Amino acid sequence: MSAVALVLVLAAAIAHASWNVIAHGISRAGSPFLWWGAVASSVVWIGAVPFTGGLGAADLGSFALGASVSAVLHVAYMAVLQRGYREGSLSTVYATARGTGPFLSVIVAVLLLGERPSAVALVGVAAVIAGVVAIGFVDRRPAGSGRRIDPGLLFGALTGVAIAVYTIWDAHAVREWELSPVAFMVGTTLLQVPFYSVAVRGRWGAVLALGRTQWRRILAFGVLSPLSYILVLTAIQIAPVALVAPLREVSVVLVSLFGAFVLKESRPGWRIGASLVVLTGIVLLAL
Repeated sequence: MSAVALVLVLAAAIAHASWNVIAHGISRAGSPFLWWGAVASSVVWIGAVPFTGGLGAADLGSFALGASVSAVLHVAYMAVLQRGYREGSLSTVYATARGTGPFLSVIVAVLLLGERPSAVALVGVAAVIAGVVAIGFVDRRPAGSGRRIDPGLLFGALTGVAIAVYTIWDAHAVREWELSPVAFMVGTTLLQVPFYSVAVRGRWGAVLALGRTQWRRILAFGVLSPLSYILVLTAIQIAPVALVAPLREVSVVLVSLFGAFVLKESRPGWRIGASLVVLTGIVLLAL
């Protein structure tokens, strides 16, 4: 992976981890938070579109198709993720999703996009995914003996599939149609607003209350969350998806270390050890 792509993805991970830390807790508000997130992201970044290449080289039809499909896929991802959080433990769902998603993305990128990462890079990918999954399972509780399958694992895997699908589609869109990452991100978030408006129907009082009390966190999300994905989309234009997709999960490591050292969460040694595994993977990807 080139140095530029590596820096872009690591910067994306920092931005992603930052908004997760800043918005800690508010994301559990569900649909009202998702509505505000889509609105804030669109409003904050739409002014940057004319200064970042406009729509890109694509015609309006290609842009609309790419952004529309991406919006549907991202909404589906959030729906499955939220369902998973209701049915299983957060740590299990998150760990399974963040491990399964990059793993499937690598497989699809090799089979469908024709990417051919080196053997060393694939070892690095495996190390990153293993470390991310290990971090996610730090606080996992054993599933009840009466259950045939842990719903957290099931919905985590389904969420991982959703991550892989939107990652591959978005990579295809920005590459094939040469779309501007900023415009593509704005189009995607803007088209999510109607979906979340339906989800919060009859709950506009809760939406307004959340906006009044948490506007600073919502604004931080509106800046940092799109920035993170814009950097990822830019990296995808110059580096293989098979390398970018796993590396962006470094954000999980950063959040985990924040939890260990700042929030004094459990098993700091495990978190640090898993983080070192991820760091080893990053070094291998950078070779």
